[in-house]
Amino acid sequence: MNAFSKEAVGPSYNLASMQYAQAMTWQAIERLSQRIVPGMLESQARELGKQVLAELDMQRIWHPLLVRFGANTLKTFKERSEGDPQLGENDIYFIDMGAVWQGHEGDAGATFTTGNDPQQVACAAAAKTLFDRVEAFWRSEKVTGLALYEYAEAQARDMGWVLNLNIKGHRVSDFPHAIYRGGDLGDFEQAPGAGLWILEIQIAHPTLPYGAFYEDLLV
Repeated sequence: MNAFSKEAVGPSYNLASMQYAQAMTWQAIERLSQRIVPGMLESQARELGKQVLAELDMQRIWHPLLVRFGANTLKTFKERSEGDPQLGENDIYFIDMGAVWQGHEGDAGATFTTGNDPQQVACAAAAKTLFDRVEAFWRSEKVTGLALYEYAEAQARDMGWVLNLNIKGHRVSDFPHAIYRGGDLGDFEQAPGAGLWILEIQIAHPTLPYGAFYEDLLV
């Protein structure tokens, strides 16, 4: 499949609607993060997330809502959580939401901490910092998707973290993007266009059993 096909969109695609869906997804993540508290089970947080999305009048969920606590922050999107952990007083978790507004796919994710464990706080911050570095590299250098993740891996290593290269970004568009089969951003052999790709960053602590996640739209 050529680059044009991998960046195809439907007849209703509109960049402003993509950005609106993204903004609403971030609003949902922030609202949910304010309601997640120590003592809550991971399954309870997921149900709460569905309530938040309904409150914000999303049209539908296009990918399963993920909330990962503790060691489950090392799991990839396709892996099931281990058990149903309870969030601790000093803990780490991430939220990954994919929902449709105005017929367009929002997708975002971020990591949060409870308490003040310095290594957990640093891990959560590092995922966002790494995302920002890779996004800036994309914007300034106009490199291929493949080069973006090579850069991300090197930056993560220099920062003292381990990048999970089983998570390499993906397409979004007017719903459903899946019909275009764009593949992973990290395998895309052209410079990715704005408003079409989600850059995903998932890192692991080099020695402790947790990690962090951050994703957003390249625009």
